[in-house]
Amino acid sequence: MTAAQHVWYAAYGSNMHAARFAFYRCGGTPSETAHTYPGFRDPTPPAAVTALTLRGSLYFAWQSPVWPGGVAFYDNRPAADRPTAARGYLLTVDQFADLQAQEMYREPGADFDLARVLADGAVRLGPGRYESVLHAGTRDGVPILTFTAPWDPETVAPQRPSARYLAMIGAGLRESHGWDTDRIVEYLRVCPGVVGRWRDDDLRVLLGG
Repeated sequence: MTAAQHVWYAAYGSNMHAARFAFYRCGGTPSETAHTYPGFRDPTPPAAVTALTLRGSLYFAWQSPVWPGGVAFYDNRPAADRPTAARGYLLTVDQFADLQAQEMYREPGADFDLARVLADGAVRLGPGRYESVLHAGTRDGVPILTFTAPWDPETVAPQRPSARYLAMIGAGLRESHGWDTDRIVEYLRVCPGVVGRWRDDDLRVLLGG
C-alpha cells in the first residue's frame, strides 16, 4: 500500500468503539437510534487499527438527535495538559469519504480530495458539524485525518453529553488504549460539557467502575 491510497481515520468520539464504527462500514441500524447507515461502498475491514494521541483537546457541544445531548468535537489547538485520545483506523481514501458522508447523513459515493487536505492542513467541506477535515499528523508515513465542527469552540456553549454516549466513549477508550475506569474518568471529567455537569462518582458508575 502507499500513503496516497490510505489514511488513518482518527476517531475520538463514539467511533472509538469498534462495534459502533462497524455500522458506518457495514451498514445497519444501531440500537440507540432509528437511523440506518448505508455503509461503505467497500466494507473491507480496516487494514490496521491503533491507538493515537492528537495534539488538541476534546469538548462536547451541539445537541444530538441520536443520543441525545452534547457530542464530541476536536479542538486542534494544542493544549499541553489535555491531549485527545483517539483510535486510528487505516482506511482507503474512498472509505474515509464514505464515512464522512454518513456522518452528515448523506449517501456515500463522492470523491475526496486528499491532496487538498494535505496541502492546506484543513478543509471545510460545508457548514455541518463534522464537515471540517483536519490533517492531524502522520503515522508510518500515512496521513492522520479527522473531522470536526467549523466553528470556534470558544463561541459555542458546551453541552452535557448523555450517559449512553459517555459509556460508548468509555468502552472505546478501554478497547483502544486499555485504560481503566479511573483513567477514563480523569480524562473525561475536565472536558467542556462534562466539567460542572457530571459528578466524578456518577461518571465512575456509568463507566462501570
